[in-house]
Amino acid sequence: MESLRDKIRREIWDKMEKFNIASFPRPCHGRIPNFKGAWKAAMLLKMINEYARSRIVFCNPDSPQLPVRFYTLADGKKLIVASPGIREGFIMLSRDMIEGGEDALRFASTIKGFMSYGVKLSLDEIPSIDLFIAGSVAVSPITGARLGKGKGYSDIEYGILCEVGCIREDTVVATTVHEIQLVDDIPSGEEDVPVDIVVTNRRIIRVPNRRSRPMGINWEKLDREYLHKIPYLMELYNKRKSQSL
Repeated sequence: MESLRDKIRREIWDKMEKFNIASFPRPCHGRIPNFKGAWKAAMLLKMINEYARSRIVFCNPDSPQLPVRFYTLADGKKLIVASPGIREGFIMLSRDMIEGGEDALRFASTIKGFMSYGVKLSLDEIPSIDLFIAGSVAVSPITGARLGKGKGYSDIEYGILCEVGCIREDTVVATTVHEIQLVDDIPSGEEDVPVDIVVTNRRIIRVPNRRSRPMGINWEKLDREYLHKIPYLMELYNKRKSQSL
């Protein structure tokens, strides 16, 4: 039986296709959906104080956040990106690592580009994060609850950064979405990471009643399959086991 969370995802994907809001790659089902207006949303994100003050920005690798990655690099900030599926960990790159102008920056903002230009980080090399950007299928402008595509990668990325001390309780979490992706009531669990700020193609929303956030990996609820898929998790898990002996 379809869960309420899956129903919300499906309805968002259906609407984005029906009203031609989705952008390449299409169809958007099963993805963090790219949308028309993603560049406008990224421009609005640049206007918030938390972005202006940030030196190191963490961003998901999905298509709708390509403009966020582009502006982060263009503005001279360090960009940390999760490799697809976190299989190769986190990648760091900055403007001085990229030869060329705007076209080179656009390429560096793609998965192929940041995997080519960037440097893979060990857990010990990950710097403190000033601003965490997550991709969303749907997000509540009231509680900050968000839905990804259903794999849980964003929550795991956040949890890893908490485990190694690179995210603090006051680290701001934001997402960029189309207005149609706003859903007031989204069910969420204790392991789900809500956002502080939602930026759409039209406006900046500071979430008034953000739910509490986890500050690490919920090892008891973690699907053990991820331990074998994500080297960071296996390393953290083994370290945790050795410390408990």
